[in-house]
Amino acid sequence: MVQDYYSLLGVKQTASTRDIKKAFRERAKQLHPDIAGKDAEEAMRRLIAAYEVLSDRDRRCQYDQAYSRFIKKISFDYRTFLRERPDDPVSQAKLVVFELFHFEEDAAIEVWQKNGGLEFRMEQYLDREDWMDCVYVLAEELDKRDRAYEALMLLADLIREERRRPYYKQHMEDIETYVKELVRLRLKNQVDADTWVGCMETLLDLGFSPRDEARWMRSMAETLLRMGEESAAESIIREALQRDPGLPRTTQMRKKLKV
Repeated sequence: MVQDYYSLLGVKQTASTRDIKKAFRERAKQLHPDIAGKDAEEAMRRLIAAYEVLSDRDRRCQYDQAYSRFIKKISFDYRTFLRERPDDPVSQAKLVVFELFHFEEDAAIEVWQKNGGLEFRMEQYLDREDWMDCVYVLAEELDKRDRAYEALMLLADLIREERRRPYYKQHMEDIETYVKELVRLRLKNQVDADTWVGCMETLLDLGFSPRDEARWMRSMAETLLRMGEESAAESIIREALQRDPGLPRTTQMRKKLKV
């Protein structure tokens, strides 16, 4: 979630809201498609994200807390220092963070992958808040690269930790919405049936609403039915209907399973 928004806008951390607005307008003109072309679309997206955070007092305050941890002026090449310690998991976890928050997303993913991907338990090597911010950004970047399964697994870990002890608080609703969008729009086309069922089981363990759970269970039952596992499908759809008796798109399945 934390990237160097001040550098992106070309302002100091002490900049006023007026300075931030002025800097945004100037940079937005430079990145306009008529001037910079379509190649500037990603840069414009980042610029807008930076402006939306820094122009909002509450969001800027929260950002500044994380900024002080991640974006520091240092007297040596910190990236090289970390890269020269490939066998030190602490350094490698910090390198993932460093690359992510300095707009080197591909490099961050490469480091994460080399260290085991989902098996690289970065929470063991980072402060809790650093890990949570890192996981969120990493999941977003994986999702952009059509790696929705890995993104979901990371976000599931984040949500479990958030349920245990809140950190994101008022922003958690946005994270939950993002997870549901990822599952609804992208995940299914990227995984096989067995993996899809496993993902639905993961979602059911995260404490979403009964309505959300019922819809995921319906999808599980539909998948299990196509796999020829009628008994399991029947059990799941019965449980789904207990959570949401008015669950739509179940008529044909209920007839087939005699539910």
